[in-house]
Amino acid sequence: MVSAIDGTPCKLTVCRGCCCGTRKKVPGVDHKAQLARLSAIDDHAARRVPVRTSKCLGICFQANVVVVQPSRQGRAAGGNPVWLGRMTEDRLLEALDDWIFDGGPGIAPLPVLLEEHVTSKDAKKPKKPKKSKKKSEQLGGTEPGKKDKKSKKDKKRAKKAEKKKKEKAGRA
Repeated sequence: MVSAIDGTPCKLTVCRGCCCGTRKKVPGVDHKAQLARLSAIDDHAARRVPVRTSKCLGICFQANVVVVQPSRQGRAAGGNPVWLGRMTEDRLLEALDDWIFDGGPGIAPLPVLLEEHVTSKDAKKPKKPKKSKKKSEQLGGTEPGKKDKKSKKDKKRAKKAEKKKKEKAGRA
């Protein structure tokens, strides 16, 4: 825990723009209450942690995004900003509050609960896994929904050959 009271506290940047903070992107979360909860965080020296909102931090697939800037002491100790994504549960906000109270980046270790939420401004949206091929494709067929040109031609030829056989049979 930090003992010095001077310096600036940690700061929070909370994404509240096109995706983060919207019911459309993250339904079932009281976004106003979440922002109020974040705005009520105090550090170890009973200083209110400044919270600013951003229109978009650019990693919308990680909504809701919170960036924790280290305090002056945390920065001096080597702390860097920590980007946290998918911050949608009260227990995560509570862990964030406790971490900041203990000193935040550079001072206190990141709580285990937040480890899987660490992201970055350069995070890439994970690609969707490719759909597995159906049996017909694996056996040499075509993609589902696409007509197999070769089999169409084969069917046409087979019909012609059958027609010729019938004509020959009719002549004999």
